[in-house]
Amino acid sequence: MNYEWDAAGQERKLQMQELEEITREAYDNATLYKERLKRTHDQLIQVKTFEHGQKVLLYQSRFKLMSEKISSKWIGPYEVLAQYPNGAVEIKDYKFGGIFKVNGQRLKAYYGQETEDDPDSLKLQGQEPN
Repeated sequence: MNYEWDAAGQERKLQMQELEEITREAYDNATLYKERLKRTHDQLIQVKTFEHGQKVLLYQSRFKLMSEKISSKWIGPYEVLAQYPNGAVEIKDYKFGGIFKVNGQRLKAYYGQETEDDPDSLKLQGQEPN
């Protein structure tokens, strides 16, 4: 039997201090890991700037009715009305005239040409317009 209460108390106190030290070290390692992961993630983010009146395409992430091989993931074109410092972009829909804000990371520049008759129709070479 152990009747040395002072020695047992000191040993228990040392064990608690070691446990606290291990806990603090694990917390510090987790914090360092999170900082490193955030830094790596932030390096992959591309800063996109758009100008007023520029045509852009919007990434369509929600609508998945058709097979992904057939349908395009980019819809548009839209017109940029304003860009905000937090990365949000205000765009205008050509077809319906709706104005809404989207994340700038979901946009890309549009370099195509539209026909005056119907923005959804394509003219092939040698084809007469209807």
